[in-house]
Formats: sequence, structure tokens, C-alpha cells
Amino acid sequence: MPRLPRTLRLVLLGGVTLAVLGAIAVAILVMSLSSRLPDVQTLRTTELQEPMYVYARDGRLMGLFGEMRRYPVDIKDVPARVKQAFLAAEDARFYQHHGVDYKGVARAIWLLATTNDKRVPGGSTITQQVARQYFLDSEYSYTRKLREMLLAMKMERELGKDEILGLYLNKSFFGNRAYGVAAAAEFYYGKKLDQLTLDEAATLAGTPKFPSTGNPLDNPDRNRERRDHYILPRMAQLGYVSAAEAEAAKAAPMHATPHERHIEVNAPYVAEMVRQEMIARYGEQVLTKGYHVTTTIDPVLQAAADKAVIDGMRVYDHRHGWRKPEQQVQIPAGADARAIARLLRGIPAQGGLLPAVVTGSNGSGLQVVLADASELTLGGSATSWTGKSGPALAARGDVVRVRRSNAEQPEAAPAWVIDQVPRAQTALVSLDADNGALRALVGGYSYAGNKFNRATQARRQPGSSFKPFVYAAAFERGFNPASIVLDAPVVFKDRAGHMWRPQNDSGNFAGPMRVREALVQSRNLVSVRLLDAIGVDYARRYISHFGFDEAKLPPNLSMSLGTASLTPLSVARGYTAFANGGFLTTPWFIDSVRDRSGKELFKEKPPTACSWCAVVQAPGQAATATVAQTKVDGFDLSPTGSEPADSATKPAQAAVSKPKPAKPVDPTMVVAPRALDPRVAWQLQSMMRDVVKRGTATDARVLGREDVGGKTGSTNDHRDAWFSGFGGQYVTTVWVGRDDFKSLGYREYGGKAALPIWINYMKVALKDQPERDLDPPAGMVQVKANGVVEWLKAEDEERMQSELDSLPEQDAQPDEEAFDIF
Repeated sequence: MPRLPRTLRLVLLGGVTLAVLGAIAVAILVMSLSSRLPDVQTLRTTELQEPMYVYARDGRLMGLFGEMRRYPVDIKDVPARVKQAFLAAEDARFYQHHGVDYKGVARAIWLLATTNDKRVPGGSTITQQVARQYFLDSEYSYTRKLREMLLAMKMERELGKDEILGLYLNKSFFGNRAYGVAAAAEFYYGKKLDQLTLDEAATLAGTPKFPSTGNPLDNPDRNRERRDHYILPRMAQLGYVSAAEAEAAKAAPMHATPHERHIEVNAPYVAEMVRQEMIARYGEQVLTKGYHVTTTIDPVLQAAADKAVIDGMRVYDHRHGWRKPEQQVQIPAGADARAIARLLRGIPAQGGLLPAVVTGSNGSGLQVVLADASELTLGGSATSWTGKSGPALAARGDVVRVRRSNAEQPEAAPAWVIDQVPRAQTALVSLDADNGALRALVGGYSYAGNKFNRATQARRQPGSSFKPFVYAAAFERGFNPASIVLDAPVVFKDRAGHMWRPQNDSGNFAGPMRVREALVQSRNLVSVRLLDAIGVDYARRYISHFGFDEAKLPPNLSMSLGTASLTPLSVARGYTAFANGGFLTTPWFIDSVRDRSGKELFKEKPPTACSWCAVVQAPGQAATATVAQTKVDGFDLSPTGSEPADSATKPAQAAVSKPKPAKPVDPTMVVAPRALDPRVAWQLQSMMRDVVKRGTATDARVLGREDVGGKTGSTNDHRDAWFSGFGGQYVTTVWVGRDDFKSLGYREYGGKAALPIWINYMKVALKDQPERDLDPPAGMVQVKANGVVEWLKAEDEERMQSELDSLPEQDAQPDEEAFDIF
């Protein structure tokens, strides 16, 4: 056999040497990369980013927070047809290869060698994509590709195929903030995975390739091209579907539309409060951990609050007449309804009021186009409340609001009327009187229009609705409902020489009058004299026990007229002490927090009012509750017992209050601290019930309950209108005012602007609710003298003797219309 030429031998030897050296280099590189590969077992416990869910107390969805739409789904719950669509689109040999598809790699190498493309399709299995999604960056290099392949093979050795496919389906990005196939199905089609049709499954399978530029919403043509010319034919070729099924799916039009997850309970202000509180507790990452937060919100009461606010503000706004269209747009020549509708982009619906563009008028009516391009004709009855018609009401191009007047009859043909967004704003807060749980909250007329939460953030003067706190301080200093105080002009002079002459709104004065009647008629001069008598410094300290910041209470006599700047929530909190027997509650709205696996991370244990409990605390243990006898938190509630020894010199006693019977007590209960003597709380509660019976809030008698009470409030120039009150187990505060602090209008008192909202809400809240116990607490005596009947603290009995003997007879009904002011 002839010997090879020397040159050829050298070439062969060099080639072999290079091959060996190359193999050694590759082996060293592989060993080096393999030693640094991450632990794929972490994929079994990895936490995908998932939004935070917020629920009402009954479990209905109230809010969803997070930058990503992702709802992880177990692979066993993914329908076979959906899995097949993705396998056909991405990796048909997924269940045959071991992480790397060598046929695909060879095809990719051939394309690299025969084309000028730096990036070529193919070569990446689903396993490699999972490796890249979870562990690697987006750098395009051969080293990164090698690491990807090594990691994919390692994953295939340690994880099951279904586990890997599940990771892929839950991690992939589908555009429009949708991550994972379940979120994509919901967003693009509003469906669960098992509801998807073949064409929809194929459409979604074609989206991860180009999630931003080829999703079915932003670029349906590109997506359809991939669906009809690659995925569906491939599914038929692989035997997943028949040719006829594939052709039928190709004929289906692209019909994806955005679908946000349905919010079952509309409470956006509360949902935002939860978001902020959860971030404060757990940090910003809480929005990606899939936490489930259950709140204290009652869906029925929240819906009632929303409706009461919308209806009440409509009535208020209509009292002040039609203003003018809120803005104007330029309608292009020849524009059709769809083009006109586009002019309304960025103008949200508010409180059920939809924006509409006026396109013309015919006599008394208007033609308008809504944001969905529907066209309406508003006849004379739809505009009658405005007192205007046709061009005098609105011109072509004006943006107006319309609402469906028969929205409560969804089965009926829609009837539309013109309306306007109220100029004033409002807030409603409703708390459980016993533990401070937030049951309903409305922070403004429309969250879409303005996200400022007036219930928790707006500090406004409560006016006369603050007076019960001043009266409570006075009662602690020896005054009581039967005390006589002069309702007459008074002048005060401060250290700088400034004169202050407080007035009653009515402009007249009643002379000597009982404190009870002063609150019922909302007499300013009596409140001022009471505060002057007990001292401002003492009153501020005492009133701070209701949860108010003492530093924010005015250090002068104007405090008696409600000049402190307070939030509606803080006022409602203070009123719970009157309703629950004198305990200070702390408002709360997060009941429990669970992680994505259902493990409970937090459960609220709120301090609770318990009039028959006493706090017992052993060293090193938390406070618990036991049945109380005659003392609660230092207040002596022992009844004085019997008939006075000398009935000739004391007023006759009708009754002596007795201790409440013992009730079963949860030994783990956290008893709320006391804000005031329970007897003082009962006296103020009794007086505020009279405000409803015959004072400034008589409209509330429509509720037909004896346990309803409260106090109206208004401020100078009618800038603020309030009603705070209680009934059943609820305390509710309503505020109405303008964000710019301008007047609400002539005679817009609390009883006119705020009280109707309160009543309409409480009608729902109190339905089928038992009335509260109205019996006085232990330690009180009923005193009769000169036609006056009052329950007094036992120790106040003697002090009242001289006042009751000299009290003139008075008609229980006020002789004039009662108003409250400042």
C-alpha cells in the first residue's frame, strides 16, 4: 500500500490534533458551564409573579392589583386541545426529545451556514425556552445557547414533561400585561381555558412568538397569518385535529377584545386603601406575590352606599339647575358615529353618567352619540328637568352626560335622560359600632373622575355635628341633659383684644333652656357657654379620648362650634363611642391575608366594645375579657340603690338602673378601651335620638326605629353639610361639600344636603336588623320634677335638685324651625 504523502500526513495529524484539542476545549467549557448551572429543583417551588386579590367579606372580588395579569393554572387543568395548539406551534417533538431536539438544532445550523441571518428560527425546544425564561438573560451568544441546552437537558433529567410544559404555559408573555395562558384567555376572550374554541386556542398559541407586535388585539393580521398558515395546518398534520376542523377554525374571524377580570363588588376607594395598607405592611413586592386579602366590606351595604350617594347628589345638583356642557369637541366634516365616538376617548363614565357628543337638535330634543358609537335622540321628557331645550341646552360638538333612567329594570328597553356631573362632592363612612369594622365607604361621587378619598383624606369642619363631643366633656364635669344654660348673646375678648360674638343661625335667643333642648335645636350659644364653663384645655384632653388628635383641636372656644378640621372617618369613629356604650373603637378594613397557597398570614382580632366585660390581665399575658360586676375600666357603675332617705327635699325617683345580666364571653376577646363613662354615652345617645324625633333631623323618622339618632352639622356660608348618626349596629357619617371650599348654596344645611343620603343608606343597612337595647346602664337614676324626666348619673342627683325646682315649664316642641350652623 503506497505511503501517504508527507504533506497529507501532516494535514491529517494536524486535523486530528485540532479535533482533540477542540473536543478537550468543548469538554472543559461544558464542564465549566455545567458546574455553574442553577438548581432546577427550585422550579418546583418558584413563585411566579401574581397580582394581589382583594375581596369583600363574603369572598366576592373587589379589586385586583399588580403590573401583571397572571392566574397560574395546574397543568392537569389545561385542556388537551390547548396543549396541542402550543405543542404544534412551538415543539411538536416535546414528548420525544430529552430537552434538546437535535433535528431542530441541525436545521438551525444549516440555516446559519446557508444564509446571512444572524438569528434563525428553530432550535429551541419548550424546555429550552423554560430554561431561558427562568434562569437566563436575553443575550444572544453561542455561550448562552450552550448553557441553555445544558440546562434544558438537566431539567429533563430532574423534572417531568408535564411539569415543564406547565411552567412554560404559566410563564409565557402574551402581550398587554398578560402572563400565562389562563390570563391570556381571560383578557383576550373573557373565557376560562376549558371554554376556548379551536381558533381561539390556536390564536393564543401563536402569540408568545411576537407578544407585543403580533398579539390578536394589537396586530390581528399578523397573528392570523401565523394561526391559519402554520399552527392549524400543523395541528392537522400531527393528527391533533381533522382537516375539516382546521379549515373551520381558519374561517373564524379574529374577534379578540380586551376583558378585564370582572369586579363583583364596586368599592374602588376601599380597594385602593387596601393596596396602600398592604404595601405599608409587606412592601411593594406584595403586589406580585398572589396574596388574597379579605376585607370587612359588606357588599349589600356598599352597593346601598353607592346608590345613596349617586341619588342624593343628583337631587342636590338638580336643585341648583342646569349649568352648561362640560366641554366641547370639534366634529370633523363627514364624520360618522364611530369617528365621533372616538372623540370621547379619555372621558370616563362617572356615577352612571355616560359622556355623549351632541350632533344636533330638533326643537326640544337633542341627538347624541355615545362612546360605543350608539346614537340616541333625547326628547323633551329627557331634558325637562333642565328647564331648557334644543340649542339653548347644548350645541353641536358639546359633550354632555346621559344616564339610563330605568337602570334598575335591565330587561326593559333603555330610557335615557340628560344629566350632569355634580359640582359638589361627598363622602360616606359606615362602621360597625362595636368593633370599628368598615362596612361601607364612598370617598367621592366617582373614583373614575377623581381618586381623592374624601372619607379618609379630606379635612373639613364638622360644624354642629361636633357638639356631642363637647356636651360629653361637659357631662363629665357635672352637667347633664336637664342642666339649665342661658341661650343669650355673649361677647368674648381674646388677649389681642379681638371681639368674638357667636350667633345662633336663627338670629334669636331662647333664654334659659335645658341642655337637651339646646342640642335638639342646635343652639350655638349654649355650646359656647358649656365649653367656657368646663375650660378649653380640659375639653381638648377629654375629646381626644374619642380618637382625635388633641393638637388638631382648636385651642379656643370656637371648638364648641365644630371648627376643627376632621375627616369623615374620624368623626364616624368618635360617634361609635356614643352608640356602643362608651368604648373607643379603631376602624379597620383588612380582616385576613392569605398567601397564594391559602396559608393564613394575618387575621384581625379587633378590640371590641363589651358593656358586660372587664379587662383582666395576668402578668405576661394579653388582655382577656370576663363578666363585669359593677366596675368597668375604672368607672364605678354601682347603682345607688333605693329611694332617697328624704323624699321631701329630693325629686321623686321613677326608677334606678340595674346592671346588665351576664352574657357568655369569649375569653380571647380583646376589649376596647373606654372613651367615656357609659352613662354619659347613654345620655348623649338619648339626646341624639331626640334630634331625630323633634330636632334638626326629623326626616330620619321615616326609618321607623327608636334606636336611631344623630346630629346634623353645617358650617359658615354652607360650605360643609354633615350628618353623623347611629342605628342598629351601625354608625354612619355623611359629608357633602365642594373641593374648592365654595358654598353649597343657600340653605344647604346638613339636614337638607347630607341627611337624605344617610337615610337612604340606613334604610338598607337597618333592614331586618334588631333594634339596640335602649335601657340605661347601671349607676343611673330617673328623676322627675316640674314635668321634666331625665336619667342622671347617680352622683348628679343632688346637684340637680335646685335646678329642677326652678326650671320653668317648656313646650317639648321647638317653637321655630331648627337649623345648625358652624
